Amino acid sequence: MAADMSKNRLRWDLKPEDIKTRTDELIKQSKAVYDGVGAVKKEDVSYENVILALANNDCESSVARNVLDFPQHTSADKAVREASTEADKKLSDFDVEMSMRQDVFDNLVAIQDKKDVVDKMKPEAKRYLEKLIKYGRRNGLHLPKDVQDKVKALKKRASDIAIDFNKNLNDENTILEFAEDELAGVPDDFLKRLERNEGGKCKVSLKYPDYFPTMKKCRMPETRRKMETAFNSRCIEENSKIMEELVEIRQKLADLLGYPTHAAYILELRMAKDPDTVATFLKDLALKLRVLQDDELKTFLEYKKEECEKYGLPFENKINYWDMRYYMTMAEEKRYSIDHNKLKEYFPLEVVTKGLLEIYQELLGLKFEEIQKPAVWHEDVTMFSVTDKATSEFMGWFYLDLFPREGKFGHAACFGLQPGCLLSTGDRQMAIAAMVANFTKPTSDAPSLLTHDEVETYFHEFGHVMHDILGQTDLAHFSGTRVERDFVEAPSQMLENWCWEAESLRRMSSHYKDGTPIPDDMIEKLVKARNANAGLFNLRQIMLGTFDQTIHTRAKADTRSIYAKVSDEILRIPATPGTNMCASFGHLADGYDAQYYGYLWSEVYCMDMFYSRFKKEGIMSPKVGQDYRKYILQPGGSIDAMDMLKNFLGREPQQESFLLSKGLKV
Repeated sequence: MAADMSKNRLRWDLKPEDIKTRTDELIKQSKAVYDGVGAVKKEDVSYENVILALANNDCESSVARNVLDFPQHTSADKAVREASTEADKKLSDFDVEMSMRQDVFDNLVAIQDKKDVVDKMKPEAKRYLEKLIKYGRRNGLHLPKDVQDKVKALKKRASDIAIDFNKNLNDENTILEFAEDELAGVPDDFLKRLERNEGGKCKVSLKYPDYFPTMKKCRMPETRRKMETAFNSRCIEENSKIMEELVEIRQKLADLLGYPTHAAYILELRMAKDPDTVATFLKDLALKLRVLQDDELKTFLEYKKEECEKYGLPFENKINYWDMRYYMTMAEEKRYSIDHNKLKEYFPLEVVTKGLLEIYQELLGLKFEEIQKPAVWHEDVTMFSVTDKATSEFMGWFYLDLFPREGKFGHAACFGLQPGCLLSTGDRQMAIAAMVANFTKPTSDAPSLLTHDEVETYFHEFGHVMHDILGQTDLAHFSGTRVERDFVEAPSQMLENWCWEAESLRRMSSHYKDGTPIPDDMIEKLVKARNANAGLFNLRQIMLGTFDQTIHTRAKADTRSIYAKVSDEILRIPATPGTNMCASFGHLADGYDAQYYGYLWSEVYCMDMFYSRFKKEGIMSPKVGQDYRKYILQPGGSIDAMDMLKNFLGREPQQESFLLSKGLKV
């Protein structure tokens, strides 16, 4: 079936004044729906005039909203980005208002009391009703009006300043300047593409394609120190204040709503359920990883001593933050003979993209087709349609926006833009998602070559894209990736495994000059190096998860000193004086507060899924791919994640594969 472009309800040509007008219109239309639902008399409530009315509004308003608030992350026009940020604030304030509607909440409770109505509802609609009532109670709608007013004011403030936090990061554009000899050791292709100032010095930004090559390969400690200090001081004044105010607001809300801490409030709806479970999980794993970390730090110090002697530099017998990535890279090169610069030559972006898309199509039984001359927000963006290979059923579209530009979102992420769900007509709305990343942009004389880390990132984020598109729920509320936050990473993390398997690596690589395949010995070394630095790498994740839990289990937080303390205790590397990594820890202002542990938590499930099914039955097995699609991706959030896992695995999840994947003995 050919893609019917009329089913794509998104548009990217709005001017700042259009965004403002449409924001007001959307609020007016959505408010009318809530007013209608709230006005129904208790005795007259029905599935149609309450549940379906709210569900249809979810579907309509989410598409209209994404058109308005997505451009803040991707538009090349600063005025459009600012208008989009303002729209996001206005709509987020409106969300708070609607989430606090007593009349709507009372009618939801009235429906729940009508057994005859509830009995006729589909399981997904019953789940929706239960969730809405739970959200209402978690918003304090069972509490006195004066308490509700305080909750509302605090939520609006938190929403507004969280948007500012991320806007500050997107707008950040620090440039450092270095002479070529200060960048000794960095790859030639990297050095060549750097802009120069009038005096001939190299201009190095803090964006990923500049920062990581410098930190991994520059052998000048002072250059790395300046880069790391600047990187972990991004937006330090304004964002440290915002994060500390967010911590205070979140605890005040927890107090008003009857929860001991913000973490306790958040985790109630997650797989982990409570802060004690998370703390135990992180501590136990940290303990197991200690032996690996001790060995790694000892090796790094040996390397550092050798380097200092070789280049006549002072040796202070400790590893600093600006040393960490440099010696991690050196360890991979020395212990496993991995040459990342050489390896990169086999991962030109267009070859990786072609291979990645082919693997996903084969694995999940899909067909992708590139749309020619699509209506997009920037000339770098490409667009593809997705159809089911067996039935030719049209599934949706995705966009790829892969290169950095000023004002653009600085990390890699998937944005769901149009939820796959049923429209008010009963027809299916097609799902649309965008993958946004910051890979090196090709130039006329240099291709875009990806590091293996970037290939993994690509696989990971594209996994989220597939989750968004292949979810087949009735309701927008449960579409695609709208699952428990401590499960949402598992489907994508599982697909990272294809970046470590010889069969799939061959399919997404060839030398950028002559197309020769990646040598077998290079693949073998890469696969063996998977657990290189596993101690430090995973303890860094534990440290960030612990920091997140620590600040969200107290009333106030001095983020700088808490970060320094957990870094010393867990990572055993001191935070650089004058920095505060928390000021650029976007996750904590963007929906991952008290939930960063979820990256490691969900890895338990992803490794169990991979080793128990794909590794046993074949990594390209269409049968396992279809089971994965059916049991993990298709349900979206319409059933509990634990039930999805049991359906796919045929048993309760286990931790063994996760521990083995970290190089630990079980």
